[in-house]
Amino acid sequence: MTLNGWMQIALFAAVVAALVLPLGGYMTRVFNGERTLLAPVLGPVERLLYRLAAIDPAREQSWLAYTLAMLVFHVVGFVFLYALLRLQDVLPFNPADMAAMPEELSLNTAISFLTNTNWQNYGGESTMSYLSQMLGLTHQNFLSAATGIALALALIRGFSRSSAATVGNFWVDLTRCTLYVLLPLCVVFTVFLVAQGVPQTLGAYVEATTLEGASQTIAVGPAASQIAIKMLGTNGGGFFNANAAHPFENPTALSNFLQMVSIFAIGAALTNVFGRMVGDQRQGWTILAAMALLFVAGVWTTYWAEASGNDAFSALGLAGGNMEGKEVRFGIAASALFAVITTAASCGAVNAMHDSFTALGGMVPLINMQLGEIIVGGVGAGLYGMLLFVILAIFVAGLMVGRTPEYVGKKIEAREVKLAMLAILILPLLYLGWTAVAVVYPPALASIANAGPHGFSEVLYAYVSQTANNGSAFGGLTGNTPFYNLTGAVSMFIGRFWVIVPAMAIAGSLAAKRSLPVSAGTLPTTGFLFVGLVVGVILIVGGLTFFPALALGPIVEHLMMVEGTLF
Repeated sequence: MTLNGWMQIALFAAVVAALVLPLGGYMTRVFNGERTLLAPVLGPVERLLYRLAAIDPAREQSWLAYTLAMLVFHVVGFVFLYALLRLQDVLPFNPADMAAMPEELSLNTAISFLTNTNWQNYGGESTMSYLSQMLGLTHQNFLSAATGIALALALIRGFSRSSAATVGNFWVDLTRCTLYVLLPLCVVFTVFLVAQGVPQTLGAYVEATTLEGASQTIAVGPAASQIAIKMLGTNGGGFFNANAAHPFENPTALSNFLQMVSIFAIGAALTNVFGRMVGDQRQGWTILAAMALLFVAGVWTTYWAEASGNDAFSALGLAGGNMEGKEVRFGIAASALFAVITTAASCGAVNAMHDSFTALGGMVPLINMQLGEIIVGGVGAGLYGMLLFVILAIFVAGLMVGRTPEYVGKKIEAREVKLAMLAILILPLLYLGWTAVAVVYPPALASIANAGPHGFSEVLYAYVSQTANNGSAFGGLTGNTPFYNLTGAVSMFIGRFWVIVPAMAIAGSLAAKRSLPVSAGTLPTTGFLFVGLVVGVILIVGGLTFFPALALGPIVEHLMMVEGTLF
């Protein structure tokens, strides 16, 4: 570890922290329907969209109507994207003459982008037409991100409202998020990426002649616009197969730094939106502090593991840390930081190959996802995921003091705790269940590139990544098979919506409750004590659930590496 590396990490944290207040304040005004700087330009567009869709923005929905509107919207989106992928060979903007995507791969890809996962069992530049990339994938990147934010807003309203029957209007929240937040940020970020050297063109692939005289096809396309939303919307699907390690997706150290910042910017700012809407910004800062504590621990562990390198090489006098699978232009510190950021959020973009990380360095991204990506997390999804753990922590605190717990003026009772546990427990059921099946099913075993615990980690990472709607790949696993395409699609679908529905039911239950004033018996939910309680509950639940699987994979691999056995 070096001073330069820690300075990069500190600068990243400082920039993200500096964005929380202004971006949180702006989003709060947007979602409250207040006038903003962009209102004169975008206000008429917003009202036109409501008229065209026959939506009354003043009419709010119950939690059930809100959820049903979201589900219907996603069903239509799935049909549209699936059809687009199956028909891309006969549709325009296909200069490389890409064939139609096969059925099982189309199913997996459509559900992947619909659920904000962006898991890719294909190489983008060798599989997707420009139309599929723009109208299909980029389009869904906007809508899946906006959906996550809208659902977080509904849960926030559940905490902030008193004796209310509604939690907002899904169509209004979706429209405002896309129009006032995601689109303006993406336009600015796209222009920046183009200035850094990222292609944005509808021209055909470029044919070049190498110095040896061989012919080489260089893939280009409308990449910058997709990269902007994949980072800001924590989607993560790469225009190119190598993702953010590709020089056309991430050409410079500056582009790498701002891509990392963009992954965390909106998710971190949503904690401030929560604080503002419940009337106490300290509540938002407390949640962000819990996230930050887990994040710093993950960054330190990963950076230490990668900077220490492989003990077998060190014994031979080969020092310098583990650079396998990393880009020289980024180095160990920026690669380790990116890996933790992208798995703490549900982004999944990678600028280094996690399969080449050391055992412990690769374990941290795995743990980040296993915890449900609540460390900032996906835009919206990270906040409502963390609030589920807050409810659980409040319940535990209530058991210790012997009274019904409260949080921001709302009593947390049996219904909310049961729903929170339902949402939390569905994820490990899929992580561990599908992994258990895959490591004994011969066709699934044939896809594993490495033997021993490393191969187990490859399978476990794949199902954790898909179920947690992250989308990053550990590597070394051939995922484009019927088994992995179908089981992965099921994991992504359930991992997204079986968490959303209980969270929305909690929103409706809380909104209907009367807000209670703070009393002498109210547990303080700001400050270091509550941060420690929340983090402790998260680590206990995660440790009890996932330690056995981690012991079979990265932990035993590290112990064997120390003894000189490599995989």
